[in-house]
Amino acid sequence: MAEESEFKVLLAESFGQALEMVETALKAEGFSIVTRFDVQRTMNDRLRVNFRPFIILGTVNDRIASRALKNDPCIALMMPCNISLELDSSGFTLVRVADPAQLISCKCGEDPEIQGIADDASSRLIQVVKSLKSASRPFDPEGKPWTRLAVDIHE
Repeated sequence: MAEESEFKVLLAESFGQALEMVETALKAEGFSIVTRFDVQRTMNDRLRVNFRPFIILGTVNDRIASRALKNDPCIALMMPCNISLELDSSGFTLVRVADPAQLISCKCGEDPEIQGIADDASSRLIQVVKSLKSASRPFDPEGKPWTRLAVDIHE
């Protein structure tokens, strides 16, 4: 099982439901999705390899991006913020979020303005992960995919 952190969460929802949850949480924090790379489809189409559901989203908060690019146009090389979703071997959806503050520190560790902008982006993305954790069904690592989807008809 993957370990959870500020920038990673394992969701009990199906892959499609998890993707919708991520999109909604990003929008709530002012991010839009500017790229969508379907790894599963690409592996199948180009390499004829069966691959698990796996998507990489490139996301941007326009206000944060504008502030960063005005300060240092080279920041464009580190954009957009990437988020990956993948179906793990136990049927859960693993969501990982790249930490902008950590990425920026590689180039701009001494620039307090850029670091502050990156910290702002990071805190918003941490809110995305917190939102996913609070909206997700309770995590049961012992649950099997077919039992997690079962519905009690007596409710």
